Amino acid sequence: MRTLTRWLSPVIFWIANAVFRSPLFKTSRWRHQLAMKLFRVAAESGSVRALSMYGHLLHFRGEDVSSRIQGGIYLQRAAEKGDIKALYQMGRIHESGFEHYFTVKPAQSLACYRAAAEQGHPLALKRMRAVYEEGGLGEAPDRAEAEHWRQLQEQHSPA
Repeated sequence: MRTLTRWLSPVIFWIANAVFRSPLFKTSRWRHQLAMKLFRVAAESGSVRALSMYGHLLHFRGEDVSSRIQGGIYLQRAAEKGDIKALYQMGRIHESGFEHYFTVKPAQSLACYRAAAEQGHPLALKRMRAVYEEGGLGEAPDRAEAEHWRQLQEQHSPA
């Protein structure tokens, strides 16, 4: 059964995403609960996109602290699998910390931002540039590094 669910997790994610973004019954509590259950099933089955999206929804829009921590855990799992959005979000979480579960870790934050920026995430590129222009996250200002990230930012920005 687990193997079947793992194979179907991209389809389950697609259905959850369609339900979540559907204009039908926009304010319906039932629709929201269905979408969240489908996201959870897809995430638990290993869908990286579901881990990232469900984690983001729980962490940044969760109703209580425990669901926000659980969202951070899902984001962490997605980041470990290389998801660009989750890497950026984990950089933010490690930079500011959250409750007692995610402590402030500047080096980890920088590593997450760097990994996301190297894949072209626009906000991560902006943050890396700011880190080396102003100093921060345990790094001293470095004009050469700031210029490197500025050039990458220009390469990845839409013309």
